[in-house]
Parts: sequence; C-alpha cells; structure tokens
Amino acid sequence: MRIGIDLGGTKIEAIALGAGGREVGRRRIATPGSYAATIAAIRDLVVALESDTGERGTVGIGMPGAFSPATGLVKNANSTWLNDMPFDRDLGAALGRELRFANDADCFALSEATDGAGAGAPSVFGVILGTGVGAGIVIHGRLLSGPNAIAGEWGHNQLPRMLPDEIPGPDCYCGQKGCIETWNSGPGFEAEYERMENEKLTTHEIVAAAEAGSRPARSALRRYSDRLARALSHVINLIDPHVIVLGGGMSNIAALYDEVPARWGSYVFSDRVDTKLVRNRHGDASGVRGAAWLWPEESAG
Repeated sequence: MRIGIDLGGTKIEAIALGAGGREVGRRRIATPGSYAATIAAIRDLVVALESDTGERGTVGIGMPGAFSPATGLVKNANSTWLNDMPFDRDLGAALGRELRFANDADCFALSEATDGAGAGAPSVFGVILGTGVGAGIVIHGRLLSGPNAIAGEWGHNQLPRMLPDEIPGPDCYCGQKGCIETWNSGPGFEAEYERMENEKLTTHEIVAAAEAGSRPARSALRRYSDRLARALSHVINLIDPHVIVLGGGMSNIAALYDEVPARWGSYVFSDRVDTKLVRNRHGDASGVRGAAWLWPEESAG
C-alpha cells in the first residue's frame, strides 16, 4: 500500500492506494497554522489510514516549496512555518520510517505521467495553472531533479517574446517583473482583464462572457492563449516533451486545448510540433496521488 499526503495551504489530504493504483482510503483535514501542529496532523492522518485499511504503507509527501540542497531545510514554501525547518527529519522521526518528498507541482506531474493523461508517454511536462504557475518534469516515469531543487520552476521565467505593451510586465512576488506566473496564473489573468477593461471579473465570469460573445472577453482569452503558447514554446524548445498536461483552475478553459497548439507553432524551432497538450485526468486528486507514487511499484510493499 502507498500513502500519499498533499500538504496544502488550507487543507491536508491523504490517500491510500492499493495494487494498480486503486484507492482504498482517503481523509482530509484543515491545515493547522504551525509547524508542530502540521507534523502531528500528518502523523495522525497516516495512523488513521493504516487503521482504516489494516495495512502499513509507504508514505510520500507533496509539499509547497522544496528542500535546499545547501542547508537541508525547506525553502520557497508559501506555508511559511515550514521555511528554514528540517521538515523531512522531523516528520520522519514522528512516523518512524523513511519518507519521500516532492514539490506539489512535481507530484501533479508524476500522477498524470503514471496513470493519468500522460500515462505511457516517455516525457511529460505537468503544468499547474492556478493561483500560481508551476510544473514538474517526468522522464520515463521518474521525476527530474537537479542540484538546485528547482526543476520545473517555469513560472518564474520572464514571459518570452514580450510585446511592446507587455514590457516590463507586472511585478512578481519573487522580485522580478513579467514572470510567466504574473500573466498565466488565474489572478494574473483577472488582473490583466481589469487593467485592459477597467472591470473586475472572475476567471469564470470572463470565460462565460467570452462564450456568450463578449468581444472584450474573447480578446482576453486570445491574449491569454497566445501568452501560454509563447511560454510553452520555450519548454518545447528546451526539453521537447511528448505530452504537456495542464492542471489547476485555468486548465478547465476548454478553448486552450485548440487555441494554444494552433499558436505555438509560430514560436517553436521546428517544422511542425507533435507535442500533445491535454487536460489532466485526476483533477484535484492528482497531487495526492502523485505523492503516493513517489514510491514506485518495485519500492512499495
């Protein structure tokens, strides 16, 4: 049995997977706002799932941020009580076993590459387009990682091929301007619409207005699609993935799956683009499933 934990800013979800990825248990609680309480909450979730199923499982953790290779402590977590803490060591001690950890976007990518929309593909780039923009890279079923623990941090590159009216771009919390995240996240899309139209609408409202024929809303979606095409073209030029899987709230915009591939050929250094752009299969459950799959078939049990 594999247990996956998805540690989010507002909730912690736990799942137990049996043979072949079959779900055999699930629990969810609100995320406590302190370090010690977070460790205790995850420990209790694992104990509860093992009690529910009568089995002991491997445990994988999907978390915000990453572990600094320099210090071994958490960095870049928006759940700020985790930053600069030895989270892996403390949680491992609480559970009394070896654990595996990955960034939440990496877990999404691994889930979709293992038994989701990218299953069977040699290379998968899994993108989260939500409150932020992140990604993970899976090659032949394994997460790609590097010496800086930032593989897939695509959202904090500047939007490629910026147009004159896009320069220098919105401020990003990372300290830079014009990051892909500031354009292609949900809040970025809404903020750009408000700047252009002097009207504050949610993403859902903009999309609904576009479907109803609103010219400003349709124009906003075209601009978004073109920016996403430009952003993904650099990914294709760098790693040439077989499949790009979209997740997060913005992945629910059906028009993207036609509009973006129709545009990215102008930006990719190739005579044609055979990369597939697909919607995720597991939805909100992808992150927690990916955490469980941090233990591959031959390692579990």
